[in-house]
Amino acid sequence: MTVTDTRTDIPEYPMERSRGCPFSPPPQMLALNDEAPLSRVRIWDGSTPWLVTGYDTARSLFADSRISVDDRKTGFPHWNEHMLSTVDKRPRSVFTSDAEEHTRFRRMLSKPFTFKRVEGLRPIIQQVTDECIDAMLAGDQPADIVSQIALPVPTRVISEMLGVPYEDHEFFQEHANAGLARFAAADAMQKGAMSLHQYLIDLVEQKQANPAEDAVSDLAERVTAGEISVKEAAQLGTGLLIAGHETTANMIGIGVLALLENPEQAELLRNTDDPKVIANAVEELMRYLSIIQNGQRRIAVEDIEIDGVTIKAGDGVILDLAPADWDGATFAHPDQLQLDRENANHHLAFGYGRHQCVGQQLARAEMQIVFHTLLRRIPTLRLAIPLDEVDFKDDRLAYGVYSLPVAW
Repeated sequence: MTVTDTRTDIPEYPMERSRGCPFSPPPQMLALNDEAPLSRVRIWDGSTPWLVTGYDTARSLFADSRISVDDRKTGFPHWNEHMLSTVDKRPRSVFTSDAEEHTRFRRMLSKPFTFKRVEGLRPIIQQVTDECIDAMLAGDQPADIVSQIALPVPTRVISEMLGVPYEDHEFFQEHANAGLARFAAADAMQKGAMSLHQYLIDLVEQKQANPAEDAVSDLAERVTAGEISVKEAAQLGTGLLIAGHETTANMIGIGVLALLENPEQAELLRNTDDPKVIANAVEELMRYLSIIQNGQRRIAVEDIEIDGVTIKAGDGVILDLAPADWDGATFAHPDQLQLDRENANHHLAFGYGRHQCVGQQLARAEMQIVFHTLLRRIPTLRLAIPLDEVDFKDDRLAYGVYSLPVAW
């Protein structure tokens, strides 16, 4: 099957969500998946990569070694102009490397994110959550869930884990957003991105001199041993800092909204102390609210025959998790939030295969604690504005809400 770039009926990507159902993936994308699990789309630079919308197809391609994350390869479907313009300025990292190089970087990040170390953080996550809720309850109503709970909890936890001083959180929250607008221009916040990178370089060097029990010290140790350069360590640290608070914060904000809009489901979560029930509820929220709304970007390095089409070597591939997690062939009634869904943990919100999110255990622990604690401690929590007045993040790489006014 050959599709040329000159066709006029190729849809533009990314697509718009429906205001009527803000939790749903874009209707146009769901309609595409009804026709075929992958199809051509046109992105910002006029190129026409493959968009993967079907669950089985996405899972298969995530695990296929003929698909690369190397964004330097010609034909790679960059998120935006900013990412393309900085491709040769960024050191290689776990996010942009394949095979042995990827394994080497991932091994360096495994220590802080082991199940044991994350489980050891649960008391800290619980304490931070309770302190943020205490502060919110002591303040005025309406309160903003995003600024008072969703952002500070994961930011304080990742700061603790990485060994980044929390008093610097406003600096790195501001600069972590460099290039994260869906259509960021080439020069978008260039100085900010460089400042953040330099900040991490300085921190790695400080930790070389004075190591502690934290992830940046682990990276500094590897620099001292000659395994990676200071710049590579800073790039890995920057990636963890951004991924460690940006995605979880968005999931908490929009997750609280989804629970408030589905009160019977919120009740189910509020009335349980069973860790398995709480864990499954979080898996379902992640399935229902796949928040990475620009897809996972890849490029084929060999021809791939799949679902009756040929993805040719050099073709860009976008694996979009939102329609895959709403694929009715895998999840019955995917448009319904069902916290007791039996196969909720089959979702692809963290990706799949070797590039699966390295911090997923930490994200899970944070969400399990925050959602359950918030519902338990403030049973009368309610949205303080009409749903259609909520300010959604349609213009960012990660979907969420800019603010969420609540009362009780």
